[in-house]
Amino acid sequence: MTVTLAPRIAVKRTADELRALAEQGNHELGSLTDHEASPAEVVAWVARNFSMTSAAVACSMADAALPHLVAEQLPGVDVLFLDTGYHFAETRHTRDEVGRALDVRIVDVLPEQTVAQQDAEFGAKLFERDAALCCERRKVAPLKDAVSGYEVWFTGVRREEAPTRTNTPLVTWDERNGLVKVNPVAAWTFDDLLDYAGTHQVPVNLLVSNGYPSIGCEPCTNPVAPGEDPRSGRWAGLSKTECGLHV
Repeated sequence: MTVTLAPRIAVKRTADELRALAEQGNHELGSLTDHEASPAEVVAWVARNFSMTSAAVACSMADAALPHLVAEQLPGVDVLFLDTGYHFAETRHTRDEVGRALDVRIVDVLPEQTVAQQDAEFGAKLFERDAALCCERRKVAPLKDAVSGYEVWFTGVRREEAPTRTNTPLVTWDERNGLVKVNPVAAWTFDDLLDYAGTHQVPVNLLVSNGYPSIGCEPCTNPVAPGEDPRSGRWAGLSKTECGLHV
């Protein structure tokens, strides 16, 4: 089902406690070593150390592999969808399918302003003139507000996606947002992701099979030719490679 933003816990452990737990988890799971834990083992570690209501999954709705993986051990977990106002119709359809097919609670995270309000203040098509500011207002700031009600959030960041993600750990302390950040599929390839989705028959955005291995807002996402960097279709023609959520 889909709901408006409503964090479900009232009391969080202190930042020092959570920071220490993140360090412990990264060590226990063998992050970036030859004995690195599997994605399911990473989720199991979270399930042992956090309640379902203190965890959230961030999902771009390119696919539902990560929400499915997490919901297997944390049923009913919140799945945060950053509703920027610029998404492809296929992405919105995938969001709806994830809510119907999986044991999760879809939480639409909205920016402070609608697209029309942002246009009135900054002019139309801010993404063309200042993509970083547009991402900050429609993604980064809303996410920061959203995760403030949780102790841990899961992301689908994978090391092969971009040079900026090569050394992504399994567990880390997210200083900017003030909670534990977990990247259970960091070691997966794009094929691993699709294999998991196919095996478990979870929703996959139709754009993925049409040349979009990485899907963001419609105005800033182009299809990618076979063999190209999977994120080369994001902000094509700009030096920008990240929206700011994971840097």
